[in-house]
Parts: sequence; structure tokens; C-alpha cells
Amino acid sequence: MANLPLPARISGYDLGMLVLDRPFLRHGRRWVCRRAHGRTLEVAIGTGLNLTHYPADVQITGLELNPRMAAHAQRRADRIGRRLKLTVGDAMSLPHPDDTFDAVVCTFALCGVGDEQVVLDEMLRVLKPGGDLLLSDHVRARPRPLRWLQRLADAITVPLNGEHWTRRPLHLLRSRNVTIEATHTRAFGILESVHARKPA
Repeated sequence: MANLPLPARISGYDLGMLVLDRPFLRHGRRWVCRRAHGRTLEVAIGTGLNLTHYPADVQITGLELNPRMAAHAQRRADRIGRRLKLTVGDAMSLPHPDDTFDAVVCTFALCGVGDEQVVLDEMLRVLKPGGDLLLSDHVRARPRPLRWLQRLADAITVPLNGEHWTRRPLHLLRSRNVTIEATHTRAFGILESVHARKPA
């Protein structure tokens, strides 16, 4: 965490999340983080909004591409007394050896990465055999009218800021050698959480 820029009092990201987090996203964060255990990697930790949801005995390693957001995450961890090992890096090429972590967490970030398949494979690579992959994100909706709206949103947000509205990580995981332990959906299927396990 050396030489990271000093964070402002509250980030623009957190301001946006104040509107969305409690009514929509917090349930998914809790569902995912409460299943974490042992050595856990959180990919795209952002400003650390998940930190309060982990069990006390989880050893958290965070990875974040944006240095300013990483600085906010470290500040939040210090404020709540949570130990956090933090790295600035890219989810497309995780700086960790194979079979390192008992669990890997990623919330509301696969919608914004360049190639979600590469990131999923990287997360599975660093999981120990028998480890748990825990995801929550907004995904392609079940009702067709909502899917049409999401496709329209993709046409604007993908070129603008890389935000995808029609991805479905669960479908990609089913084509990989993992066991789907549990799933949970809300809001007409737009919000989906997934618990997958790497073979032992």
C-alpha cells in the first residue's frame, strides 16, 4: 500500500452506492461474504464496501485496479479494525500462485471487466482444490422486456464506461469444471449471487 494517493473523505463511488447499496446490492454482498472462509481473496475490492460482511475469522486479501479506490478500502479496513492485505493489480492477471485461496469473492465487478471469461478462469486458478468461488452481480434479466432494455443500455454503457448489463457468469461457470452449490436471485433475476466449488 506504499505511495497510494491519500483518499478524500468519501469517494464518488461510495456516493453512488449510497443510493443503490441498501435497497438492492447489500443483500447480495451479505449472501456472498458470509460464505467466505479461511484465506479469502476479494477481486475488485473497490472501496471495501464488503469488509463489514465477512466473518471475523476470515483472512482477507484484496485486489483493486484503481489505486484511489484501494486507498479508500485500506482506510475503511483501518477504521473498522479489520486486517487487510491489499494489492493494486488487474483481475485479468491475478498476481497470486495457483491453488492459494480457500475462497474467492467478487461482487458487482464482472459486469465491468474487459473479458469476464478470463477473470473467471483466473479466480478459479488461484482457488485451492475444494475452494469456493462466491459471486454477486447484476445480470441478464428473466423477463424479455427487461432484457430488451438491458440490451439498449449495453449499447450506451459498454462504449462509454465498459459496463455490461446482459452478462450471466452462472452460464459460463456451468461450462467449467465446478459444482454449483447454491444460487440466489432477486429483482426479476437481475441480481444474482452464485456459490460455486472447485473440485477437490
